[in-house]
Amino acid sequence: MIVTKGINFSSLITWTGHHALWLLSFMATIASLYYFQIISLNIPWLPVSVIGTAVAFYVGFKNNQAYDRMWEARKIWGGIVNDSRAWGMMVDGYVTNRFKEKKVSESEIQKVKKRLIYRHIAWLYAHRSQLLVATPWEHISQGGHTARTAKMYQKKFGIGLLDDEVTRTELKLFLPTEEHDRLVSNVNTATQMINEQSRDLIKLRAQNFIDDFRHMEMGNILRSFYELQGKNERIKKFPLPRQYANMSRYFVGIFILLLPFSMIPELMKLGDWGIWLSIPITALIGWVYVMMEVVGDYTENPFQGMANDIPMMSLCRVIGIDLRELLGESDLPPNVEAKNGVLM
Repeated sequence: MIVTKGINFSSLITWTGHHALWLLSFMATIASLYYFQIISLNIPWLPVSVIGTAVAFYVGFKNNQAYDRMWEARKIWGGIVNDSRAWGMMVDGYVTNRFKEKKVSESEIQKVKKRLIYRHIAWLYAHRSQLLVATPWEHISQGGHTARTAKMYQKKFGIGLLDDEVTRTELKLFLPTEEHDRLVSNVNTATQMINEQSRDLIKLRAQNFIDDFRHMEMGNILRSFYELQGKNERIKKFPLPRQYANMSRYFVGIFILLLPFSMIPELMKLGDWGIWLSIPITALIGWVYVMMEVVGDYTENPFQGMANDIPMMSLCRVIGIDLRELLGESDLPPNVEAKNGVLM
């Protein structure tokens, strides 16, 4: 997530400079053909402007849908934050000696609370890790220049800003060795962690650490975690329909291809300097359309480890700090800080 008020010029050049270069080269080539009178084609501006308007509407629709996917993902993670705090509150308030005939020590109760809360924190990191696994339609899975660019974005403006080994370290920190090795061997580790919590609650009910009502309430919270996890997985595993995601790229390409054959002859009417002025102007117009397409393209997948992502590591750390404070712990890790204007 980009957290700066604006995007500085150096970052803008890093992200979009290569698009500006090829647009300038393309427009300069067409302008040279006109200058040396190799071509004289003059497409009227009206049909090109109609195409440009239609493309703008189409790309705008795509960008709205991409933003909706990103914003829905953020709302889902907001639900995870809220329900995680509710889980911590229930663990802290419900797991007691109240219903036990044979009382146990406070240290034993604290051990149970710690086990339930630590397993939930491990679930957070496991869920995050699974959401970062690349799907076939994400940029990092493509070949050639697209994949290389995506890797560069991840390194400089994404998960490369953090040591992602922290995920495996956190899981080992919050889970006993036997449980860790058993759960991570599953296809969907996060799902099995929630189920492990449910099994634990059954044992606690049998041992009278909780009563039926508290068991049901805590079970409902676990069910909400399944729902939130499933919603995130729906966004991750179901792409923005390819007919919308890809056709807009072709439409933008058609518009940029036609643009110089209408704009350059029109600007040549201004005099000898008009043809040279046409190069930056047509390139600028093309750049605007390309960037509209690129913004939507990199926003539609909010879990691909780039600057536009949901800041999952930061949210996991915030939840972990809150829950560990409920346990009375004071030796806590710091909040995740933004680097290069990006919070992950």
